[in-house]
Amino acid sequence: MIVPVILSGGSGSRLWPLSRELYPKQFLPLVEAHSLFQTTVLRVGAIAGIAAPVVICNHEHRFMVAEQLRVLNIAPTAVILEPIGRNTAPAVAVAALQAMAAGDDPVLLVLPADHIITDAEGFRRAVERAAPLAESGRLITFGIVPVTPETGYGYIKAGAPLAGADSYAVERFVEKPDAATAQAYIEAGDYYWNSGMFMFRASVFLEELAGWAPAIASACRLAHAGGQADLDFLRLDRAAFEACPSDSIDYAVMEKTRNAVVMPLDVGWSDVGAWSALWQVGGRDADGNLLSGDVLALATHNSYVRAESRLVATVGVSDLIVVETADAVLVAQRDRVQDVKTVVNRLNAARRGEARNHRKVYRPWGSYDSIDNAERFQVKHITVNPGASLSLQMHHHRAEHWTVVRGTAKVTCGDKVSLLTENQSTYIPVGASHRLENPGKIPLELIEVQSGSYLGEDDIVRFEDNYGRQKDS
Repeated sequence: MIVPVILSGGSGSRLWPLSRELYPKQFLPLVEAHSLFQTTVLRVGAIAGIAAPVVICNHEHRFMVAEQLRVLNIAPTAVILEPIGRNTAPAVAVAALQAMAAGDDPVLLVLPADHIITDAEGFRRAVERAAPLAESGRLITFGIVPVTPETGYGYIKAGAPLAGADSYAVERFVEKPDAATAQAYIEAGDYYWNSGMFMFRASVFLEELAGWAPAIASACRLAHAGGQADLDFLRLDRAAFEACPSDSIDYAVMEKTRNAVVMPLDVGWSDVGAWSALWQVGGRDADGNLLSGDVLALATHNSYVRAESRLVATVGVSDLIVVETADAVLVAQRDRVQDVKTVVNRLNAARRGEARNHRKVYRPWGSYDSIDNAERFQVKHITVNPGASLSLQMHHHRAEHWTVVRGTAKVTCGDKVSLLTENQSTYIPVGASHRLENPGKIPLELIEVQSGSYLGEDDIVRFEDNYGRQKDS
């Protein structure tokens, strides 16, 4: 049995402003109708002998993971919540422990959630070829056949070929090279990009980890053993996991083990590490442009232009990345997009919300879009999914006025419960306990006008919540 382990803890800061800390790139439909995360799950679902996935994610992303799996009608083996990021070695260790919890010792197929693979059939064949090697105790890394002298990836040097398989012993891992060194690797023909995709038995990885990185192995066993069920999620023990050293699979195990194997992979792979990568893998027009959304491009060449909420027009430009969202616009030279991360760092340093969230914020019950705000008022467009409800809550500093524009709302305010339909409204005074529910079959949409001395999202006191939240999350 093969258990896919989907690593979904990244923030995707180089794809800002579309990717945000609380809505990172793996959950976005950047290339097709499904998100990168969903596409990864569907891709592995076509492999023979595959089990339901184990997903490792940031606790703040848990409801997005659950919703995106629900849309695919896929029930995961487990969704494990990391209280803090500790890199890939600890993440895979707790996944291996969870996969073995039922007494099995499956082969793990470890995949980042945010990669693009255009040849899904070629990927499936490679995994099926690799399975016997993994079952025999080898630790396999998939090395991407390089097409350019890329300086943004680490490389794997292949050693002696293995009999009966399209794979090689790993001679060594090398860090990201300079341009001249990368060109030499391409010309040598026995170097591959390090994809961050792996395959091995759960017990073999844990044994190797215990030998090479015992502090990580010990901390992960404690964090998993002390984990607590939270709805459909497994929360790792926070103290134990925070005490775990942070390290990658490569550094902790793969660079040290004598059982590492590299299997070459040529399947149209991209890690979507920057906006230029989307331009490269997308279907460009005759002018070399990749346009998405309401875009008018005149005398524009070799550019990526994406409009999310309004018309974007470009005139007489070349080699640009232009990305528009409701609250931010990025304009960058195509060869400078790696520096977008610096923009995000500066936004975080200035405590600006554009680094963390979109104007439209997703919640387990639906979403809200902040339409307008000033010092003492804020206007939101709230959408509540059918059958969903917000927590029973109150606010110390703000009152709210709700007007239904679509669907039916069940409103609790103090001891009073009422139903509101389109064009009906209600008022929630400061300090009143209240709850909003959608009892209907279609999404409930309403306009909320908040007024008061403090309008922050942390002015919420929850009395009851269907999603196990104590604070706003």
